[in-house]
This record gives sequence, structure tokens and C-alpha cells, in this order.
Amino acid sequence: MSKQYNVYGIGNALVDVQYQVDDDYLKRMEVEKGGMTLVDEPRQLALSDAVDGDPLQRTSGGSAANTMIMVSGFGGTSYYGCKVGTDEAGDFYLNDLSEAGVESNQQNRGEGVTGTCLVLITPDGERSMNTFLGITSTFGPEQVDTDIIANSDVVYIEGYLLSSESGVEAALKAQSEAHATGVKVALTLSDGFIIDVFREPLETVLKGGVDLLFANESEAKTYTDRDSVGTACSALGKVVGDYVVTLGGDGAVVSDKGNVREVKGHTVEVIDTNGAGDAFAGAFLFGITNGYSNSDAAKLANFAGAQVVSKLGARLDRRLEGEIATILGSPQ
Repeated sequence: MSKQYNVYGIGNALVDVQYQVDDDYLKRMEVEKGGMTLVDEPRQLALSDAVDGDPLQRTSGGSAANTMIMVSGFGGTSYYGCKVGTDEAGDFYLNDLSEAGVESNQQNRGEGVTGTCLVLITPDGERSMNTFLGITSTFGPEQVDTDIIANSDVVYIEGYLLSSESGVEAALKAQSEAHATGVKVALTLSDGFIIDVFREPLETVLKGGVDLLFANESEAKTYTDRDSVGTACSALGKVVGDYVVTLGGDGAVVSDKGNVREVKGHTVEVIDTNGAGDAFAGAFLFGITNGYSNSDAAKLANFAGAQVVSKLGARLDRRLEGEIATILGSPQ
């Protein structure tokens, strides 16, 4: 495609701070394992103070931000619509995002605290996220860049945005502008928490027209109230244009204009599951906006997700555009 950006993403701007902890810590601090929990600033500070050890790393993050970074990592062009504070963390966030090759509106800032996600990683590679949204909770339609949407191939909406009224308004504005300018709309379900607690705004966005939906196996089953991947996928096909359901190391189920196939994944040692779905979405979006079929895009995405879970942190420390031919040439 020939537009300025492959993908315009909107979502929460969060500085990711990763720690290694054990299961005893999670029990002691009453942290729900494997999910995302919204917390206030005092609770987040108490959690970090109780960790024995220094942070593993600090990066610009948020689910959709990680996805835009992976689009860039494959050589694509991406833009992230977000909101940060005028504090040091906001400076860090925007600079780190830029260094990762993702453009953003440097004026989308305000007086307040930049959001932070405390990522707690246990020895089994599972991540438990405790998020203080800070100023990103006020991300709204005024932060949506309509000119950028018109110059993008796909608008990507982070499901986590639907946890606030202003975020819902932003998602609907981006969706409406995309439809008006012939731009495709992609949505990620993000987390079972969003499906359970914010079902109504989620349904509103889905009914507004979604060309591509991302979900993992658990999210697909939860949303459709089905007990198998096959029946969940059949139900999703009646709601959205196309969908991708990730199956971890087993790969993904991909719908392409009603044609459904499974694309095999990769068996790797899981170190940290944080960011796997985000990386998958970014690689897939890169693929479909750069002339690759949905199946080949899924091969790129399965590889990217496997690479991310094989290390600590939600992002890779290398770019992947030079590996595309090798990835697509590998047997499935």
C-alpha cells in the first residue's frame, strides 16, 4: 500500500517497569496472576516497594504501543496516538517511542502523571500487570489525529481504551474517521477483564464495523461464550470481517475473507509472556499492509511472538526486516 503510515494505533501510553518475582510474592501482595488489574498510584507504589530487587528494564509501553513498535521493527511505518504527562516519565516515553521508530504527536501532553504498568514476571514466564493509568485515562477524541488516519492503511484500536468513557469516545471517533476515508479498522480484545467489565462499549465498537479482530484463545472463548476454539471462531466470523485467534505455541487460527486456516507456531522455552500478543498483532499488521497474504502475515506474527516470549520484556532488542525471507521460507 502507498499511504504514509501502515498503521495508526491508539491506546494507553504506559511506562512499563518489569520486575521478577516469585509466586509467594503474588500471594503475599494479593496480586491476581496472569491478568491485568487497574490500580491507584499508592497501590502501585506499595507493590514496587515490596519487590526484592531492582527493575529488569523500563520501556515505553502499553499494548498498542508495543504493537506499533513491532510494525516498525519489521520495516513498516507506524504512528501512535496517545497522551502522556509533562513529567520526566512523559519525556522518557516519547523519546523511547521515537527511538523505536514510531512517530507520535509530541503535543498530546498535559499536566499530570504519566501512566505506569508494573509488570510482575514469575519463574514460569507468566506476567501479572498492575496498571496505574495516570493521565492516559483522559485520552479522548481530541487526541485522535484525523489527518494521520486518512494517511494510514489501518487504524488499530486497543481494547484497553474501552475502560474509560473518554477512551470509548476516542475509539468511536477513530473508527468513524477510518470508515469515512476508506481505512480499515482493526481491534484487539486485549484482556478478559475488558470483555467481562466493559462489554457494552466493546459491543458498540464491534457493531460499528471492525474489519479485523485480534484475540487469544481465552478471550475468544470468553467473548463468544463457547468452550472450544472452533466454535468460538465460528461465532467470531458472524461478528467481524476477519479475525485472528492466537493459540500460543500452537500458532493461530486465521480468517481471510471467510476462508479459515490454522497457521502453525513455534515451540520455544517461555521466559516471559509479556507482549507476545502485541508483537503478534504488530507483525501481522505489517504483513497485510505490505502485500503479504493473511497466512504469510501469520507466519511472521507467530515468529515474532515466539521471539518475544523467549526473553524478558515485551520488546525485542533487534529489528526483523532482514529476516522476513527466512521466516517465510521456513517449513510449517
